[in-house]
Amino acid sequence: MSQEQKKVIKPKKKQNKKKKKQNKSPRLHIDGIFMGYRRGLTTQKTGTSLIKIVGVSTRKESDWYLGKKVAYVYNASRHHDGSNVRTIWGKITSAHGNSGIVRAKFKRNLPAIAMGKKVRVMMYPSNL
Repeated sequence: MSQEQKKVIKPKKKQNKKKKKQNKSPRLHIDGIFMGYRRGLTTQKTGTSLIKIVGVSTRKESDWYLGKKVAYVYNASRHHDGSNVRTIWGKITSAHGNSGIVRAKFKRNLPAIAMGKKVRVMMYPSNL
């Protein structure tokens, strides 16, 4: 066999030239973790929650988030209005210590089962 016969010519596949949509809306929140309640040595104040915002490690950085909305999103066991996803809304009120943790007050106090779970820290309302 000659070298020309050994070469196998494969037909080229047609490539789909459709472009993906790039109109994806930007994410309007940053993740945070509900660490627990504000507390003293023997008592805890369940009306105020402590939130650790991902990427924030100083008190100065946490000052930007004061007044921002916070949402705890969870799945309930029963459907209501066509969905079983529920949300508890709150607002960041102040910094807590020097390590970037913030205090937040929610419309209804967060349940204890939510400790260690994610919350969404919204980028609005803006202070700019």
